[in-house]
Amino acid sequence: MLQQLAMRVLLGLLIFGSAWAQNTPREALLVLSKGDHTLVIVDPKTLKVVAKAPSGDDPHEVVAASDGKSAYISNYGGGSLNTLTIVDLVGQKTTGTIDLGALRGPHGLDFAGGKVWFTAEAAKAIGSYDPAKAKIDWIMGTGQDRTHMIIVTPDLKKMYTTNVNGPSVSIIEKSARAPGGPPQGGRNDMKDDKKGPPPGGGRGGPTGTPGGNWDQTVIPVGRGAEGFDVSPNGKELWTANAQDGTVTIIDLESKKVTQTLDAKVPGSNRLKFTPDGKYVFISSLSGAGIAVLDALTHKEVKRFESGGAAGIQMQPDGSHAYIACTRDNYVAVVDLKTLQITGKIEAGPQPDGLAWSVLK
Repeated sequence: MLQQLAMRVLLGLLIFGSAWAQNTPREALLVLSKGDHTLVIVDPKTLKVVAKAPSGDDPHEVVAASDGKSAYISNYGGGSLNTLTIVDLVGQKTTGTIDLGALRGPHGLDFAGGKVWFTAEAAKAIGSYDPAKAKIDWIMGTGQDRTHMIIVTPDLKKMYTTNVNGPSVSIIEKSARAPGGPPQGGRNDMKDDKKGPPPGGGRGGPTGTPGGNWDQTVIPVGRGAEGFDVSPNGKELWTANAQDGTVTIIDLESKKVTQTLDAKVPGSNRLKFTPDGKYVFISSLSGAGIAVLDALTHKEVKRFESGGAAGIQMQPDGSHAYIACTRDNYVAVVDLKTLQITGKIEAGPQPDGLAWSVLK
């Protein structure tokens, strides 16, 4: 009798334990808790925390690999730190750190072409890390003060950064010129002209590496340029200027400023287009709330109250926006059809950087 009772208790404990052991969902929201120094994996269907993993010191931004199996976190430290932390999203555990050496102050992150792209504020540089080879395979100096956030196009031919103390935006484009020589395709000073340039684009390296030469166009914008985004149609870049409370709009074809909006968002932290390009969300850490602008008319259509908000993540299907209300200690869920807050996620103190992962 006692043996049967013990077996029932053991079975109950196993069932209870399995109910709490949750796999990472195919689509997951990733949240950095700066207060707990953790990466939090959230199921967007239930808005519940599935798992947590250590994020390393002073986590600011996070990005998921294209296969959804790994996440990379920038350990910023105001320019004093020099690591990226790697988290296994399937195993739900931290697996290591990437030592960036002299590239201190990593902050902005993107994932494109199988590489992790990052900014290094203190080094005034950007770079890429190849997970397959476990090494940094490319570095470029921007020469700009506090190169902060970065977006890389899928074809790896263009990059965009904001430079907080510039204050400026950099448009960095793959050049037709081989480093130190004339445009590719023209005559060069190599010993055997018949062989032409090496594969991969000029003298920059083999196929699959950034290599080659790059041209940078620096565009002055408002003070404290930080959060920015490129419109879904690729025609405009909008950047929020924290010190001015304004938004600068850049036409990407002409590479010129077309308008500066008085958005009244001092302390702006992040700016994101909705996937359909209809709205632009701007968060503020100064208590100015979360502003929503009409991307066509440039008029404000909504403002949510917040003691201070940072990261913004759009759900790829266009149904919801997630906003890290850092000073309120929750992540707000906004229905993009009604522009109403429909939920709150308790993901730990001081939520900041957000990302979306899709397991493939």
